[in-house]
Amino acid sequence: MTSKLFERPLFVKKDRYIEQLASLEDVLDLLEEWPMEKRGVTYNVISKACRMAAQGVFPLTSLRENIRRFLIKERILANIEEATLVSKHTNDCGINS
Repeated sequence: MTSKLFERPLFVKKDRYIEQLASLEDVLDLLEEWPMEKRGVTYNVISKACRMAAQGVFPLTSLRENIRRFLIKERILANIEEATLVSKHTNDCGINS
């Protein structure tokens, strides 16, 4: 599959890090890792939209918006400003400090 990039990436809160979703392939990886017990109607709709986007019949911009809403619903959408603040804080507390 050719990589279909989003205009702007989305960011997902993981256990101890933030993962970037920049393409359809990234979203497919996320869905593949999604716990079986949490797969429901919304998951199925997103999966179908991904397959349709891969075939070129579902707009990538619409897919990104649906993924964004899914991540909000699951409470795992990361705010990029928060990620930047964490990164800056980490750099300020370097070994040489």
